[in-house]
Amino acid sequence: MDLNVLVVDDESRMRMLVRDFLVKKGYNVIQAADGEEAIDIFFTRNDISLIILDVMMPKMDGWETCREIRKFSKVPIIMLTAKSEEADELLGFELGVDEYISKPFSPKILVARVDAILRRTNSLAGDDIIKAGKIVVDKQAHIVTIDGSQVELSFKEFELLSYFIANSGIALSREKILNNVWDYDYFGDARTIDTHVKKLRSKMGVCANYIKTIWGMGYKFEVDEENE
Repeated sequence: MDLNVLVVDDESRMRMLVRDFLVKKGYNVIQAADGEEAIDIFFTRNDISLIILDVMMPKMDGWETCREIRKFSKVPIIMLTAKSEEADELLGFELGVDEYISKPFSPKILVARVDAILRRTNSLAGDDIIKAGKIVVDKQAHIVTIDGSQVELSFKEFELLSYFIANSGIALSREKILNNVWDYDYFGDARTIDTHVKKLRSKMGVCANYIKTIWGMGYKFEVDEENE
């Protein structure tokens, strides 16, 4: 399944930078230099999986472009902006933006967020089977194999590992993990995350170091290049 990402930015250098990183990960990239062009492309093609949208653009800015698209579509949108003010970020989420990234940013982090969003929205092909380095997760059969051997995980350990893989490369706070794996109405202590991560790591063998600890915050799942 081809996944088409629409990159909208009036700076051609920025568009090409983002395009190069996305193409390396197998995405098809369509470019637009302003909001009006983006609107025309989006409603003409009708096959856009995700939009990366700059805020400050001529003719039609990112906010107005987002408003127009949201009248008709729930396509995932990542907003890019040179500003990092809280009010702008809140406006973005009120308009239905999925992610909000301030410039300058790491293209690798941007691509990781694109991957995570498309997994969450079930747009990635083969979503029932996800792979990360030496780990293979069959979500439908509820089976995990690590380095070729099947590993027995509890239901929560399985969900936690799946969530980590879906958000590979993204720093995750304990609260965010708790809210997404244990649901928003769970009132337990966030330290329960540490307990489950410890148990999960003990079962992951050679892949235990895929789960990195971010001191004072939480965790990040990242496959070491030599283990891919």
